[in-house]
Amino acid sequence: MGGKDEKGRIEALESLGNLKMPLTTKRRRKNRGMPPPATFDIDTLPGGSNLTALETAAVIRRTPGALEQWRRDPNHPLKWRYVDGRPLYRVDAVRDYLARCDKAAKPSQPHNVHGDGRAVLP
Repeated sequence: MGGKDEKGRIEALESLGNLKMPLTTKRRRKNRGMPPPATFDIDTLPGGSNLTALETAAVIRRTPGALEQWRRDPNHPLKWRYVDGRPLYRVDAVRDYLARCDKAAKPSQPHNVHGDGRAVLP
């Protein structure tokens, strides 16, 4: 076949594979996963303190992406404000949101209970 020509193409492709992109030009991707639990107790913080989006996500156990989506809804119960272009959440607002979520959660019922309160027979 074209042994010499084919060999030249393979070598050219191998040399392209050895090129590495410098770290400064490589695009940094956001971590969209669940952050680890908060290392601080939100109840001990003063109410006027501000939390970053990542800290807030750690406290309420949601992803930063969820907070991002919630900020698109101006009527969302978790309130925020922008300082220097970055969203900050007041500790009071986070506490209020968590309290509302606790009240909204229905108490769990055992699996052996009917909707009318009668127990299921085995």
